[in-house]
Amino acid sequence: MGLLYLTYNYSLVADHVLTSNTDSPYRFILYGALIIAFVYLLVMSQNRRLIKTRRLLKEKEQALELIAYQKIELELRDKNITDSLIYAQRIQEALLPSETYFRKHFEDAFIFFKPKDIVSGDFYWIGEKDGKVFVVAADCTGHGVPGALMSMIGLEIIEKTINEDNIEIPSQILAILNKGLEKTFSSEKNIGTIIRDGMDIGLCIIDKKRKKLLYAGAFFPLYLIRNNSLTEIKGNKIIIGMNPEGIPYTDHELNLMDEDILYIFSDGYIDQFGGSENKKFMYRRFRYLLLKIHLFPVNDQKAILDEYIKNWMGRNVQVDDVMVIGFRPLSTGSK
Repeated sequence: MGLLYLTYNYSLVADHVLTSNTDSPYRFILYGALIIAFVYLLVMSQNRRLIKTRRLLKEKEQALELIAYQKIELELRDKNITDSLIYAQRIQEALLPSETYFRKHFEDAFIFFKPKDIVSGDFYWIGEKDGKVFVVAADCTGHGVPGALMSMIGLEIIEKTINEDNIEIPSQILAILNKGLEKTFSSEKNIGTIIRDGMDIGLCIIDKKRKKLLYAGAFFPLYLIRNNSLTEIKGNKIIIGMNPEGIPYTDHELNLMDEDILYIFSDGYIDQFGGSENKKFMYRRFRYLLLKIHLFPVNDQKAILDEYIKNWMGRNVQVDDVMVIGFRPLSTGSK
């Protein structure tokens, strides 16, 4: 604006001189002065713009440096968290029985275990006492770190109840587990903290000599396939850890046959979204799949379950921890 103003004033003066009778040397000096003034003002204007541009570039550079620093800091935090989770996963895997150990009790058995977030809120356990084999599968509320912490508490209570307290009735074990979780997360103990978490669970006791099965569950069904027919043994609709009235759980007793195969599982497989209509897998489709594959070798069954759920998911993310355990209860384990 200043440049235009001064240029305009100089042009008025020039017009006055040029239209007057001023000698030519004065005209030359005037032209020179005008040119110098114009160049000077132009340079000053460009310098101001250059200074402003440099300042803006410096501010942008500083902002980019800050973003780069924050990015590195976030990446470092993410790496530390991931490393911690991977280490926690190793601890959890060490506490859960391996498939090889599972097959020491049931030769024909598989464990399809797929956590959603490195560590899992699903867990399983197997143990033997007085000639009976105990099989536990559970799904803690939530997944990831909160679920994994609760699973460790559940494992400790179950092992103590069976191995130290010598409780061998499934419904009683579930009742003790319910009280143990309620005591652990009681409002009196944790002032100002309200934890409404619990777990769904299924518990089998296999007596191979008598060919008997005892089962009790909390929201966990047990599937028995015999002669190409699937029977569902339902659990009570009472979450473990959220049963303050102490409503008893139901024991189911069944006679077993040599070719029977049992499946116990969490709801992660059933609740997975996918398919052409992007819907949940659902129980009906899961039962049909098990009926189609139950006669295959157990390793093949596991591979099919894995491949099938991957194809079903497509580009969807895994919504929950996935656990499916299949075993023939009267098969001879490898000792």
